[in-house]
Amino acid sequence: MDRIFLGIGAILGFLGVALGAFAAHGLKQRLPAEMLIVFETGVRYHMYHALALLAVGLTVARGPSAALVAAGWLFLAGIAIFSGSLYALAISGVRTLGMITPLGGVAFLAGWIAFAVGAFSGPR
Repeated sequence: MDRIFLGIGAILGFLGVALGAFAAHGLKQRLPAEMLIVFETGVRYHMYHALALLAVGLTVARGPSAALVAAGWLFLAGIAIFSGSLYALAISGVRTLGMITPLGGVAFLAGWIAFAVGAFSGPR
């Protein structure tokens, strides 16, 4: 699992940088300021959790546990749901997409709890 989380984390980091550049250069003139902020919020949380996924991968390499594996999948789900819904909302303007964003936030929170459990219960 460590290689999977490290690989996915690296790819998501790349995508986060690419989406940030896209927002700064491609969307700045096309989106209202409010929607650009929404998109940038998605990018910010995307990047935080891409880095968290890398940390999970490195921690799993030291000693895998169910909690750490759960943390990795929860961070991945959070990026897809939280950031993905914000990207879609900002580009489409369909405000109902924002109703699923909190589910991604819950996945992020659960991922951090699972990461803590895995870190505290793992090998020394």
